[in-house]
Amino acid sequence: MEWQGRRESGNIEDRRGMGGGMGGGFRGGGFGGGGLSLGAIAVIVVVGLVFHVNPLDLLSSVENGSPVTTGDDAGSDGGTYGKVGTPSDQQGQFVATVLADTETTWSDIFTAMGKHYQPPTLVLFNDSTGSACGGASEATGPFYCPLDKKVYLDLGFFQQLADQFQAAGDFAQAYVVAHEIGHAVQDQLGVLGKVDAQRQQMSEADSNKLSIRIELQADCYAGVWAHDEEKRGFLEVGDIDEALNAAAQVGDDAIQKREQGYVVPETFNHGTSEQRSRWFKRGYNGGAMDACDTFTPSAV
Repeated sequence: MEWQGRRESGNIEDRRGMGGGMGGGFRGGGFGGGGLSLGAIAVIVVVGLVFHVNPLDLLSSVENGSPVTTGDDAGSDGGTYGKVGTPSDQQGQFVATVLADTETTWSDIFTAMGKHYQPPTLVLFNDSTGSACGGASEATGPFYCPLDKKVYLDLGFFQQLADQFQAAGDFAQAYVVAHEIGHAVQDQLGVLGKVDAQRQQMSEADSNKLSIRIELQADCYAGVWAHDEEKRGFLEVGDIDEALNAAAQVGDDAIQKREQGYVVPETFNHGTSEQRSRWFKRGYNGGAMDACDTFTPSAV
């Protein structure tokens, strides 16, 4: 991906090196002391990503999807501390450039729809921090919080993406950011609110099925963004393959097979490897939001 020397978004809240609402004991005293296997951790992480809460809250049987307090350091609004602007390090600059590109793409698309796109803030952090949706940590992975309209990302996840998920490459990383921005787009269009209301009245199995449609649409929106990147001349040979591989490697079936040796389809909540890569490619090939209707009954 051609990214150096281009516009960087100023909507970056850099909390790295500041500590966070969950405190320094989260990593050591949470999973490490519990004796959980990697497979069990992986399942908890996937569920936490869907409901936008800390996996520790799931272990404590906190109600799924409920706002969670994040500690004294987070502030009354779920955490607004940190330097806002453009990072000075290369990894931070890369994310800021990808974020800027998503702002251009979605601003243009929203304007064509007669709407105004409000770019979300992306929070960079190390280890742990607070959010209005609960504690964010390296274990929860990247997520979008609709309660404070922010994307949370520990850049260490990119190394995990390469090492644990065999999904290396800068455009694999860009796909991760674009997917979370896809959730912000859903939020601004009112999709997340409607789906959350429906899920409150569903069984766990049906809620999981609806969650899959939400996640696949975010994958498709990431593909729409990738299409726009190509039109602007920013893609390099192999970039789309990197994104497709990343989408496949984070499929529910791939994660469960890798971590526990077998799959439990009824627990899927993000989509299979085939579904995730297919919907990213569908958005990329179509280049428009109307290619991303994952809510038609037969779509998934």
